[in-house]
Amino acid sequence: MSEISKGKLEARDERVAQLLTWAPWLVFFLISLGPPLPLLFFYLRSASTETAAVFLLLSVGALGLGFVIGVVALIVILLYRRRWYRNLRDRLASDGITASEVTWFMAELSSEERLSLNEIQKTNPLLADAYVETLASRLTASRILARSKRELLLVSRRINNARAIIDADTSVLVADLEADRIQLENVKVESTSRLAEAKARLQTIEAAASRSLTQTETDFMLRRLSAAQSQLPLAIEMAKLERKAAEELESIDR
Repeated sequence: MSEISKGKLEARDERVAQLLTWAPWLVFFLISLGPPLPLLFFYLRSASTETAAVFLLLSVGALGLGFVIGVVALIVILLYRRRWYRNLRDRLASDGITASEVTWFMAELSSEERLSLNEIQKTNPLLADAYVETLASRLTASRILARSKRELLLVSRRINNARAIIDADTSVLVADLEADRIQLENVKVESTSRLAEAKARLQTIEAAASRSLTQTETDFMLRRLSAAQSQLPLAIEMAKLERKAAEELESIDR
């Protein structure tokens, strides 16, 4: 996959998502009802009572066995679907989450955010667009913050391991790791600040949506939010710095 399309949604992703929407239930019903139906047909066409009883017994047994296998298949496909969606979200978020991609991250929104989004879309479409853009900022900042925390723990562990090495000069390694730690600390601080700003903007839009605004007031608020939204590329740049630090750590280990 090219670097350009790495964080972009492809047509194949949409087709797979549509397939995974109904495939688990289709597979369940095919496995559960597929084998019993022919046996039930033979039961209805049986000429003798003994033959009919045999086919009826076989159809009931096949139904029970098919139900169990169908449930297992359903669980397996649902688990695969959840992992597929998680991998897709990670790929889409690799270059920052955009407003058009928020629909794929509904699972990461809080119940209050989903409820507010539905209400704002019904009452004020213009504010709804701003709300979705701010949600994209919030999701990006949240992911950067979570990843920076994980990387900080990893770097701290590697620093402790390097210092515990005896009879070897690890000063250069420790210095590099300390530099990475400082860089990740900056990422953590910046992402925390961006997350707080995004949450504040979300509350501002929610409060505005609860009031009856004129077109002029709505346009003014959107311009103000757009000015704040222009800071999003900085968060994306911080994410790139974090990935670069992780790559440098991997190269050091090798």
